[in-house]
Amino acid sequence: MSEGERLLDVRDLSIAFAQGSERRTVVDRVSFRLEKGRALALVGESGSGKTVTAQAIVRLLPQPAASYPTGEILFRGRDVLRMSDDQLRAMRGAAVTMVFQEPMTSLNPLHPIERQIGEIIALHHGRAAATKEKIVELLTEVGIVDPAERLGAYPHQLSGGQRQRVMIAMALANRPDLLIADEPTTALDVTVQAQILKLLKDLQTKLGMAMLFITHDLNVVRRIADDLIVMRQGKIVEAGETARVFADPRHPYTRALMSAEPKGDPPAADRSAPTVVSTEGLKVWFPIRKGFLRRTVAHVKAVDGVSLTVREGQTVGVVGESGSGKTTLGLAILRLIRSEGPIVYCGRAIDGLHSKAMRPLRREMQIVFQDPYGSLSPRMSVAEIVEEGLVAQGAKMSAAERRRVAERALADTGLDPSTLDRYPHEFSGGQRQRIAIARAMALDPRFVVLDEPTSALDMSIQAQIVDLLRDLQRRRNLAYLFISHDLRVVRALASDIIVMRRGKVVESGEARDVFGAPQNDYTRALFAAAFANEATLDATVSQ
Repeated sequence: MSEGERLLDVRDLSIAFAQGSERRTVVDRVSFRLEKGRALALVGESGSGKTVTAQAIVRLLPQPAASYPTGEILFRGRDVLRMSDDQLRAMRGAAVTMVFQEPMTSLNPLHPIERQIGEIIALHHGRAAATKEKIVELLTEVGIVDPAERLGAYPHQLSGGQRQRVMIAMALANRPDLLIADEPTTALDVTVQAQILKLLKDLQTKLGMAMLFITHDLNVVRRIADDLIVMRQGKIVEAGETARVFADPRHPYTRALMSAEPKGDPPAADRSAPTVVSTEGLKVWFPIRKGFLRRTVAHVKAVDGVSLTVREGQTVGVVGESGSGKTTLGLAILRLIRSEGPIVYCGRAIDGLHSKAMRPLRREMQIVFQDPYGSLSPRMSVAEIVEEGLVAQGAKMSAAERRRVAERALADTGLDPSTLDRYPHEFSGGQRQRIAIARAMALDPRFVVLDEPTSALDMSIQAQIVDLLRDLQRRRNLAYLFISHDLRVVRALASDIIVMRRGKVVESGEARDVFGAPQNDYTRALFAAAFANEATLDATVSQ
């Protein structure tokens, strides 16, 4: 490809951050090129420097940086590091756009999505260009169902996958020359992920757009990237065309990344074990109100007649697309939202209990959320976070006894108890998820809802968390409801599986039977999207 077609040229980029009176280098003399119409993937574990590298391209580095980045970042031959503020504003959102991993941190919770997408268009093309028709067209392009009906929706009214689609629509609104995507499909289920990747690939072809992809999912890399860069501890350890790197990974770290995914079989379920939780025909319907009097005209059937049983020492996996009702089901079983239908916990009907009667059971029924950083208070130390449940439950313990419980919970989850006085921002993503698990385990629960606990983690960290959850289950005889769109993790952890679509169960049974011979067309489509490249990847790793 000729020099004239080169879009981005990063030369000897180094970035350091302040750490007390010293500097910590997080990107060390990184160089690469990206040409028009090609997709480049930056791959590496948390802390490898890939996201910081991408942020430097649009001068959105987090503070405090110990020094201005050194080196050059040439976009169309102009050094981004030396652009004026006006030049940066003209470039961002128009020529170069960015999609972040967690859409809720980027979307304004106070504005409907029509206004937020319209502002992006109006900023660069004027208010007249931000028409309702244009916004509906963008939402249709990224696969939002009934986009005209969604214009007035606020971010909290959308599922995680739908919010990410809105973010992608905003990024594509001005048809950029370069799209930087930081883990853009992490929050999406496998079928939606495949649709979004195909969409981005089609737009790349149509517009001649270049893409810089940051991801830890090698299956995404294989589908989307023409070229691949592997980073570790701020340095590039391997680079080349994607096909070549997959066929012949030369660096030991690259080979380790390719082989790092949850492995092994789930613990065999004891069908004679006592039932911990069961439901029969559970329903969660949300009213749709319209008109001046806000009369109910219809319902969103988030959970519609779901029955399940979870026994001691058993993991039941719940899978399905975003908006299928997986998380709503988990919240309803924990009585955190209203539902209809019987919910039985350890032989006791709890569906009719009021909040005061439920309180003694809260200690035994816990939840671990998808985003550990969002569920951990940044103002509280790890000790305060882990002990919080004990305090809330009124446990008759001294401060020293609570401290010992917190130390034991951290040790059980593979963390150093000496870190109890540190704060969440001082830990990696995998460590933060271990803290969230430790908080749940400190209360010695019997039943735990795990809501996408590995989706935001690197593949190697995912494998560690799966091993940790297995170990805790074995030692404590825990019952898990494991909600996930990552079918590889579900296959490694769950003995039974429920497949949901639009609030209903479309298939269920023992995991080995469902994975081995899915009966429903929707289940087959899910598995095809999840395991499309598995045989090829396994063959590559075994070489």
